[in-house]
Amino acid sequence: MDIEHQPETPSAATESMVTLTFLIYGLHALSAVGGLLSPAFVVTAFLTGWPSIIAVIINYVKRGDVRGSYLETHFRWQIRTFWFALLWVLVAILLAMTFFGIPIAFVIAWIAGLWVLYRIGRGLLRLLDRRPMPV
Repeated sequence: MDIEHQPETPSAATESMVTLTFLIYGLHALSAVGGLLSPAFVVTAFLTGWPSIIAVIINYVKRGDVRGSYLETHFRWQIRTFWFALLWVLVAILLAMTFFGIPIAFVIAWIAGLWVLYRIGRGLLRLLDRRPMPV
């Protein structure tokens, strides 16, 4: 009797997963705040700081555990924040390679940094209310 067993996807978020999601936002925020308190840009500190890299790894490892719950939207929000921030940093770096692109690169880095702070803050506020992120 060989019965294939597939684990059920959780429909409700467990408290431990809610706590983990708060921890992931905290790790991302720690990296971003490092950019506020140092000469680095928020967005570069967010992408290169160990807390944020650890956070996105946790997102990928644990996202199956939140599938079907409102936390799945938070995980997707966190992962997309990381990758889109990386995209904008790469665009800024490419622009900074030209003399005329340097001012534009600084503007992009500033806007991306503000965007990262917004995404972390908005995600935390919705998680505090136990609400999903918009799709």
